Amino acid sequence: MTLHQHRQPGMRFIMRRKAASATASGTQAGTAVRELTLPLTVARTAAMTRLLTAFTFLWAFGDKTFGWGYATPAGKGWIDGGSPTKGFLSHVAAGPMEETFHSWAGAAWADWTFMLGLLGIGVALASGIALRVAAAAGTVMMALMWAAEWPLARHLSDGSPSMSTNPLVDYHVLYAAVLVTLAVIGAGRTWGLGTIWERQPLVRRNRWLL
Repeated sequence: MTLHQHRQPGMRFIMRRKAASATASGTQAGTAVRELTLPLTVARTAAMTRLLTAFTFLWAFGDKTFGWGYATPAGKGWIDGGSPTKGFLSHVAAGPMEETFHSWAGAAWADWTFMLGLLGIGVALASGIALRVAAAAGTVMMALMWAAEWPLARHLSDGSPSMSTNPLVDYHVLYAAVLVTLAVIGAGRTWGLGTIWERQPLVRRNRWLL
């Protein structure tokens, strides 16, 4: 009886600790489930955003290359001898880089750089690999296009209204923000090759290639 009386409080203490541990484990498990559900939803949403953004860049590349009759008239595509940059850059009419952009318009190096940028960013987004590189290249491209339109100006160089809808944040800024966000959260792992890409020895040694 004495031995039983001494053991019983200890057993009750152990049982209380086990019960508390089980309750804590259950709470943690529930939290883990909620945490897994939320990232999965976010990951799929980010993946869809990535694919839509990829389509935007790839469509621009295809239309400017083959002249699908939208932004680029049929027969005026790059493959037909047209220039993807001449029309846009030659019509820049505001900003401190106006003359610089005019000098770049139609240059072979400008055409190749612009088109390879569209293709490279589009392929990276579609496949989910090298999103950091795509974000960096895309941000530079968007910054240059923002400077070409120069939404800060209320009037163009000829004095006509610029019709700028927002002097600071336009679609170029939003595209750049989307690209950076997709790279930061690793949006290529869902519905993409991001996970396989991250395991490559070259990428492991050079994390900027992620």
